[in-house]
Amino acid sequence: MVFGVDISGAMVSVAKHLNPHLEFRVDDMRRLNMPDATLAGAVLFYSIVHFEAIELRPIFVETRRVMAPGGVALVAFHVGEHVVHVDDLFGAAVSLDFRFHCPSTVIEALRSARFDVTEHVEREPYEGAEYPSRRCYLLARAA
Repeated sequence: MVFGVDISGAMVSVAKHLNPHLEFRVDDMRRLNMPDATLAGAVLFYSIVHFEAIELRPIFVETRRVMAPGGVALVAFHVGEHVVHVDDLFGAAVSLDFRFHCPSTVIEALRSARFDVTEHVEREPYEGAEYPSRRCYLLARAA
């Protein structure tokens, strides 16, 4: 089971079309509509960019609730302590804030939600291909 969090549902529609054998759905990371210990893994690529640092622990607690023991979570985010506001995204009028996070803050939130962080990788952006910010990737296992 794979989750997509996208208000318009457009990303999930594309994912369903490209992968008809997988189940996709839109859900709220703060209140996942599924039983405890259901997932073997979770991919949270840039899923935390709309949340403040103080909101991360409850989100990871909820993620941990639906993860089976030993399940793996992969978290990616922009590194920093600032917010980038956009009014246009891929040609659509929006009003979005993208929050950057310090890796140590995210790691602490994961640990306090009963995840063991096993890998921590940071990289510079691909010049000319993506937003010019440092990225962080964390691999965490449900304790």
